[in-house]
Amino acid sequence: MDLLLHVPHLELEHRVFAALAEAGFDDVTPAQARLFQRVAPHGSRLAELAEAAQVTRQTAGFLVDQLERAGYVERTADPTDARARLVRVAERGLAAGVVARAVVAEVEGEWTAHLGQRRMA
Repeated sequence: MDLLLHVPHLELEHRVFAALAEAGFDDVTPAQARLFQRVAPHGSRLAELAEAAQVTRQTAGFLVDQLERAGYVERTADPTDARARLVRVAERGLAAGVVARAVVAEVEGEWTAHLGQRRMA
């Protein structure tokens, strides 16, 4: 079953990245995207992102550094802990998210038309 789901996942990922590149967001890698999509609306601590993305804290930190330099995320103070920092989605990241979600909705619509509503539920 995993292999059967891998093919549509790759197609979806390909279409999302193509749309992102066309919209001017051509500097995002799949690894960065996997971490980026796990940033909570209110922000996430680095350790939370690492755990959610199943990567080391060092890898998560490296990816966040890249995303921050590209303007997709920003680090801010954590209002609940003065020692901690939160990773939040920045304006450029919000704009990229709009493009990605539109493609996902389009693809889901195509799959629903092909498979039927009941099978997509």
